[in-house]
Amino acid sequence: MLDPQLDAPARDALAQQARGQIEAAGSLKGENTWGLRKMAYEINRRTEADYRWYRFEAPTDLLDTLDHNLKIADGVLRFRIFKVEPNTPTIVPPAVAAPGPRERTGGPGDRGDRGDRGDRGPREDREPREEREPVVAEPAAVEPAAGE
Repeated sequence: MLDPQLDAPARDALAQQARGQIEAAGSLKGENTWGLRKMAYEINRRTEADYRWYRFEAPTDLLDTLDHNLKIADGVLRFRIFKVEPNTPTIVPPAVAAPGPRERTGGPGDRGDRGDRGDRGPREDREPREEREPVVAEPAAVEPAAGE
């Protein structure tokens, strides 16, 4: 995940560096540029990141080198290296980023824009909260056990 505040050529250069390291010591099996997408949570006050994805085979020492270089590279917000089985299907990015938690989708449970509800009058099917009598729970009666 690359910092979107870098210009596109700088982000491409970071991605090319990682790709070059992979191709020099291993074999690149797949590459995908997902582009700018909204993140699930902020990282370094960023809400978006430029997502890049690589699938490769490499020796352990390349993984250590990549890990070190990506940790110290300016412009890399977050990265993960996973070990996957060779027959694992490749990930295809969604066509459109998923809506955020507060965005309405228009689905069956969506009640639409409800507008400003601060000036609603009192409900007529019950009396206002401060005028209602408090509910007091009664203790349950205990029956004596048989033989007492």
